Amino acid sequence: MVLNRLCCFNPPTYPVLKSLLIVVMLSRLTSAAKSLDQFRRTAAKTLITKKEKLSTKMTAYPMDLSDRPAVCNLVPAGQCQFNTTFQSVTLLDRIPCGEGGTSFILRFGLPDVTKPMGLTTCACILASAKLMDREKCELVEVTRPYTPISTNDQVGCFDLLVKDYGENGYLSKYLCEDLLIGGEIQFKHIDFNIKIPAPFTQKKIGMIAGLIPGSILASGTGITPMIQALHAILGDGPSDQKSATEEVTLLYGSRNKSDILGGDMLRKWASMFNEKFKHIDVLSHEAADSDYNGERGFIDKAKIEKYLPPASLGSDVIIFVCGPPVMYQLLCGPRNEKEVTGILGELGYSSSQVFKF
Repeated sequence: MVLNRLCCFNPPTYPVLKSLLIVVMLSRLTSAAKSLDQFRRTAAKTLITKKEKLSTKMTAYPMDLSDRPAVCNLVPAGQCQFNTTFQSVTLLDRIPCGEGGTSFILRFGLPDVTKPMGLTTCACILASAKLMDREKCELVEVTRPYTPISTNDQVGCFDLLVKDYGENGYLSKYLCEDLLIGGEIQFKHIDFNIKIPAPFTQKKIGMIAGLIPGSILASGTGITPMIQALHAILGDGPSDQKSATEEVTLLYGSRNKSDILGGDMLRKWASMFNEKFKHIDVLSHEAADSDYNGERGFIDKAKIEKYLPPASLGSDVIIFVCGPPVMYQLLCGPRNEKEVTGILGELGYSSSQVFKF
């Protein structure tokens, strides 16, 4: 009996064969996608290596958060490779991190791959891309600030830790989902992006970042400037770059355990520097029956009083705050206003004791 040449695509007649074909096709597509992604990564790195003699030190710095050391390598302002004009650089690699599946380390090349980035601490850079406006249905320029989690010990490239906020994130979604390995995006650095300078003179530092009531974004907001400051406080470096800080405490709000951006690195540092650094997670949506035994709810007045150094310490204390606008409103007043209001104002902190990133 001769079968019709099209019979294998007849679902009612050959459902088992159809299922088998689908499995084979999906397997081949998955394999092809992985191969293509690996090709792009290799091509991006090879291109830069051949054209610009990329330093081998670039690939030596670990991409795994739990393996990244704290490094103090401070430079004065004015040495950053990025200036006031946007420059295009290549996305070299992007790997997921943490348990939630929505956080990524993104490694970018530098304009001069024989040198470190030269970014002062604390400071950020601006990323820009032309993206489709969903309402206007036209391309618009989208610019957002990002603080690298790498240091000036890293030559030839720099790393960003980015959470994909999906449709709420816009540029973060583009960086985490749409920008291809080997593709380019623009960055620049301006004087306004320079924040409080390290080394720090205060003996005790409190840090507040992450999720608070009223925020439409998920966990992770505001943590990267704290990571940058922690590099300067905890990391090995020249004696003249050492901060006077004896104790630093981070209050970090997240939804649940799997959603803590940079959690692996922060937990490791808290373990390594347990006499100097305390990392307090505050989880708002962790399941009641989970094995988590830390703080729950949101960062509030009671938790600030419990964990952070008091205002009574005067010039020996400073509180760093970074997050969405609603966080500033609740904790310390608008970011562009020097006056300290909100919860920190009620607790007696002055404008010289609070820094709004």
